Amino acid sequence: MAVDMKMPILIVDDYRTMLRIVRNLLNKLGFSDIDEAMDGTEALAKLRGRSYGLVISDWNMQPMTGYELLKAVRGDTALAKLPFVMVTAESKAENVVAARQAGVNNYIIKPFSAEVLKAKLKTVLGEF
Repeated sequence: MAVDMKMPILIVDDYRTMLRIVRNLLNKLGFSDIDEAMDGTEALAKLRGRSYGLVISDWNMQPMTGYELLKAVRGDTALAKLPFVMVTAESKAENVVAARQAGVNNYIIKPFSAEVLKAKLKTVLGEF
């Protein structure tokens, strides 16, 4: 099944520069409906108010981290199946393991290119 390039995507990061970078990379890959949140709390409110096809979230944020957001999403029956990609500057093995156990679909280490993002998204969404 082809990936819907018009599906709404929520990107979550507490740094505006990173939000802009991820938005630009997604645009370059052909995605156009991109929403933003500055932390997990804001993201969860948006996720409960609109149907998204994908979440790309940073790990380190306050007051709610990306990891806490992931656990909240997986614990919510309405959101549990939502594809979720974690982005972080942390490459610690225990973080990767914790995210996997919490149900993350894929994990990207910063910095990353459009090619890396596309490869990671292909494993989550399929060919596009």
